[in-house]
Amino acid sequence: MKPTNYHLFDFLDFDPDLSRDESLWKACKPTAAYEKNGDICITVPFQKQVLSNDMAADTSVPREEYTLIIRQYEPHITRLFIGFGEQNITDESEMLQFSKRIKKQALQVEEKEGEWIISTIDGIRRAIINTQPPVLDRWSELLPDPQETFDLRLYPDGKREIRLAAYDHFSPPRYDALPLAFCKRNGTKERATLSFESKPDECFAGTGERFAKMDLSGQTFFLKNQDGQGVNNRRTYKNIPFYLSSRMYGTFYHTCAHSKLSLAGQSTRSVQFLSDQAMLDTFIIAGNTMEEILRGYRDLTGYPSMPPLWSFGIWMSRMTYFSAEEVNEICDRMRTEHYPCDVIHLDTGWFKTDWLCEWKFNEERFPDPKRFIQELKQKGYRVSLWQLPYVAENAEQINEARENDYIAPLTKQQDSEGSNFSALDYAGTIDFTYPKATEWYKGLLKQLLDMGVTCIKTDFGENIHMDALYKGMKPELLNNLYALLYQKAAYEITKDVTGDGIVWARSAWAGCQRYPLHWGGDSCSSWDGMAGSLKGGLHFGLSGFAFWSHDVPGFHTLPNFMNSVVADDVYMRWTQFGVFSSHIRYHGTNKREPWHYPAIAPMVKKWWKLRYMLIPYIIEQSKKAISSGAPLLQALIFHHPEDKLCWHIDDEYYFGDDFLVAPVMNSENRRDVYLPEGKWVNFFTGERLEGGRWLKALDVPLDEMPVYVRQGAAIPVYPEEVECTDEMDLSKSTALHIDDNFKGIFKN
Repeated sequence: MKPTNYHLFDFLDFDPDLSRDESLWKACKPTAAYEKNGDICITVPFQKQVLSNDMAADTSVPREEYTLIIRQYEPHITRLFIGFGEQNITDESEMLQFSKRIKKQALQVEEKEGEWIISTIDGIRRAIINTQPPVLDRWSELLPDPQETFDLRLYPDGKREIRLAAYDHFSPPRYDALPLAFCKRNGTKERATLSFESKPDECFAGTGERFAKMDLSGQTFFLKNQDGQGVNNRRTYKNIPFYLSSRMYGTFYHTCAHSKLSLAGQSTRSVQFLSDQAMLDTFIIAGNTMEEILRGYRDLTGYPSMPPLWSFGIWMSRMTYFSAEEVNEICDRMRTEHYPCDVIHLDTGWFKTDWLCEWKFNEERFPDPKRFIQELKQKGYRVSLWQLPYVAENAEQINEARENDYIAPLTKQQDSEGSNFSALDYAGTIDFTYPKATEWYKGLLKQLLDMGVTCIKTDFGENIHMDALYKGMKPELLNNLYALLYQKAAYEITKDVTGDGIVWARSAWAGCQRYPLHWGGDSCSSWDGMAGSLKGGLHFGLSGFAFWSHDVPGFHTLPNFMNSVVADDVYMRWTQFGVFSSHIRYHGTNKREPWHYPAIAPMVKKWWKLRYMLIPYIIEQSKKAISSGAPLLQALIFHHPEDKLCWHIDDEYYFGDDFLVAPVMNSENRRDVYLPEGKWVNFFTGERLEGGRWLKALDVPLDEMPVYVRQGAAIPVYPEEVECTDEMDLSKSTALHIDDNFKGIFKN
């Protein structure tokens, strides 16, 4: 549909021809406020509007009243809930997992000079509702007076003011945002919107794995998970209904419904949220630092768990290995040539038929899978396996799955979406809303894990069959939540059998950070694919996720998707990026083993050894991350939200607290680097530099990378070369002191 540039149609999704039976109900001035069980309940009347782009009250229809609940938590979190008579406030949700730090604070309300002042019992104000009419100097009757509005100001930490967008209009009939409203269609309530005031210089980040610039202001996103099919478009595998503001607050919209989020996009004066469900459950989190805000988000939705030591080593894969013989040849060569490696991943080719997921090894090409896995383990390799959450029409389990409703019955046939390169007919989606189906799926994985498999790649999960009857909820609500239920099941059975809580996941929604780890999907093996991946990873880290990886050196090639050649410099630069990521896996549509790139193979091996040297530091930073709000890959704004330049830099990042990393993403071996405030030391040359400035047009040899360390830092490193993490005794770790004696990592 062509945009109209009008709020009613482009954001609220009304029919531009106004031919449907639908109506908009706008919030008016509240009529009552009272305390109930420590919450403040606000009675809000809603006035139906005339079905027109020029808004006007339809006074022929009585107002409808609904209750808005304001609830306050420590630390610095205010919750707004309104269910429009359809839903009740609850903490029982797959997305919510309150930490011990979350404590409800009792609220009280008093009326004073035309305002309802809501405060905690310690006297700290948390909200103010203005009930006074606007001050006028009337001289014209040319235009009608504005309608009543809902003027609410929130103070989650008692200081910062976050205000509903009470007056975002041109003239009274021409609105660009509404503070609070809902919609009806065919007499049924089905959509609801909430808007906060945005400041002219306000910047935004987060919202999931967003392949976009650092400052998201001016953009509107449709929060519906789908196969991203690359990392350079508006599609994304991982939408998270959470954003961060440069005004030092974050907002989490507790919903799994398809939604729209406009960050000063539809109107530069407002942050607007539209849910396809007639319910709004919003948590506003304030903090003095980005870490505090993100920790508040994790306090609500759960903290990441610690991945196992071996997962921080090198993962080797391609799409795909087809036999035990092929895998053993590659693994033996890595050991013979001393390429350190911990994981070998088998993608789509370990089944009887490539891509036909039946959760069973091909008996001809993998004649003794348990012995095969155990022998690899003796050599220091863990085995990771690909699979997906759909059952194909000709899969061995199809009748069992259909007869027992383990896959949701279809109401009509539909085409598959996304990167189904096999063109298999996926007959149904495993119904994780049905406990028996979840246990059946866990049983399929348990057979593999009992053989010695250590990780399941929970691929796909963004798209589900939308014309299916799921036991627990409608597909429109399950679509986004599916990633969480899917990964939870795989994570739980893996942890039960192996003791290690880990998956390798592509899709995500709020709460998925509890089940690490996630990777960035099907990027192109190109400079723009690398740049898009990094942008996605930085926003993902600002959305509550601690661990994130990406396919090195990109997943597919151009112009031929599976058969073009990966350039040496792309392979090398992406390797460097991978070394300074929480996890590093080589994967893609063609050869990924370093000896296929002989001109750079010695450099690659050198960087792999550097990765293993840094594992003690990565472990240290990971332990900090799982008990705080920090990710491993940190956008510059995570440390410098007050530095306006940092809100526009998306090709540099902090790796943990002490490293500043600036990947080279061009064939010219040159880039500009912004050094934030502080004292920095070049990790490779030992050069000392003062921050708060640009380093322009740096020449960077292919075997180096612009990496800087905080002066005075002590970096835990492993002092011995190893073939895999099984050979590591972390008690042997030593500290690399970034002091006057440090001359560079390869020169020290």
